[in-house]
Amino acid sequence: MERIDKILRALRADERERVMFCVEKILLNEVAKLDIKKLKGQKYFFRVRTGSVRIIFTKKGNDIRIVAIERRNESTYREF
Repeated sequence: MERIDKILRALRADERERVMFCVEKILLNEVAKLDIKKLKGQKYFFRVRTGSVRIIFTKKGNDIRIVAIERRNESTYREF
């Protein structure tokens, strides 16, 4: 979580607000209107796009975990 907190502090206020809104929706499993895609080659990993920021999370049954929050770049999805 330290990495996620560090990223959140680095975001502009408007970006942080959008990301926190999306994180709240993800954790409540209210994802109907979010821009979600499953990561290729991964069974439980998904991403939400909000501007240039990506929120990567896992969903296995009812267990939802935020894995990363990062700006989109060439290495955003390499770890997954």
